[in-house]
Amino acid sequence: MRPWTDVAVLTRTRNLKGGFAVKATAGLPFSLFEGCEVRFVPPQTDTPRAARVERVDERDDGTAYAVFSGIEDIAVAKRLVGCHCLVKRADIPADDFEHAPGTWRGWRVVDARFGEVGTIADFVEGPQQDLLEVARPDGSTALVPVVDAFIAAVDVDARTVETTLPDGLLDL
Repeated sequence: MRPWTDVAVLTRTRNLKGGFAVKATAGLPFSLFEGCEVRFVPPQTDTPRAARVERVDERDDGTAYAVFSGIEDIAVAKRLVGCHCLVKRADIPADDFEHAPGTWRGWRVVDARFGEVGTIADFVEGPQQDLLEVARPDGSTALVPVVDAFIAAVDVDARTVETTLPDGLLDL
């Protein structure tokens, strides 16, 4: 298990001094909190690679407004939009991982266009991104990246991961 976890993505700037609209990454509750250390990935030229969260105002929809230390102008903030926030796994409450992607074994995967994709057989932690290994009804296996672009919703009660997969992914 990696020591740092991808918990949020910076979606847009919100003010001139380090404020961002932030959303939780696929499958996790919002896990940024005041005082926590974050690393921004991928690293951007002429921007901080790490910061502390100075303020967080959460909303009910998995998004928040967050202010980070060391980001002092809008030009720097704009270069960070789209970056992900990594937080030390040890700093995040264990309850936040109760329904994290690594616990989805046996859950159904249903795609908006392709319908029933299969059942999650395994979770693969990769160096660049994590993958769901999905056992398909025809006996084949598909690897689905755990990224916001593909994971549309997670229904914990129904133990279902809803996806929006691109053409060809299931054929790999």
